[in-house]
Amino acid sequence: MSGLSVHRADQPGQDPVAEGLLTMLAVVALCLLVAGYGRGVQELWTRRGVGRVVAGWRVAAFGVGVLTVLAAEQSPVHELAQSSFAGHMAQHMVLLLVAGPLLAAGAAGLPLSLAAPVPLRRLLARWRVAPAVRRLRRSTTYALLAGGGQTVVLWFWHLPGPYAAAVDRPAVHAAEHLSLLATAWLFWAPVLGPPRHRPPAPVTVLLLVGAMLPASALGAVLTFAPAPVYPDRMLGADPLADQQLAGLLMWAPMDLVVLVVALTVFLRWLLRLDRDRPDALVAGAVAGGPVAAGPATEGIVR
Repeated sequence: MSGLSVHRADQPGQDPVAEGLLTMLAVVALCLLVAGYGRGVQELWTRRGVGRVVAGWRVAAFGVGVLTVLAAEQSPVHELAQSSFAGHMAQHMVLLLVAGPLLAAGAAGLPLSLAAPVPLRRLLARWRVAPAVRRLRRSTTYALLAGGGQTVVLWFWHLPGPYAAAVDRPAVHAAEHLSLLATAWLFWAPVLGPPRHRPPAPVTVLLLVGAMLPASALGAVLTFAPAPVYPDRMLGADPLADQQLAGLLMWAPMDLVVLVVALTVFLRWLLRLDRDRPDALVAGAVAGGPVAAGPATEGIVR
């Protein structure tokens, strides 16, 4: 999606024609994505009723996610990204921690499948039931692969070589932002997507924490490095301070968001266990005979 981005005029590798083409492709891709999602949701709601299968709040989340992508590419955040590494990191965090989760919450898989042409829809149906794909689509396996994929992509694009290539070449910059957004979308899908596709809560918590630690490590490297890791021309007026601020922008928001979500998932899991325990107690009483009455069991036995 970073084809919408406009690089600083003093950077090498500028190609206004390529940049314009990438901008057009990004806009067309977003329009097709929104149109396909809307078409699929309309078909579902026509068959099942408004708000069924895909809830209204999920549709709203998807729309806000698309708007967030546009805002990250054409907004004050984008202007900051042109002038400093910290601004560029803020842009990445918007894609990873705002746009990605919102798009994942939109549960776009089924609507987009319904909006696809019939031959493609049949091909996708055959592909989904293939043994290898079915194994990969298991909630726990998918969650682990998504977490690993986001970690690899995040580290790769913040190595000096790939980052320099992304800054200097619009096409590489577009690939950078597209891969960051795609892996964030896939990463948050098992956390915020439909409940039937979510892994067990303990696995989700481990996924979140496991993905947070490598990102925190990368942020710490950038924050505590004694000298700039990237060429000075890619950093702000004070290169080391700019790099340190960028590291903090990766470190703090990532940890905060992931820890809040992980804690929420864990507490909801404990509450669900606590809510289900009386049912298990009643089942045990029926199977094993009478239960001694007392203040804690009197209402349950009745």
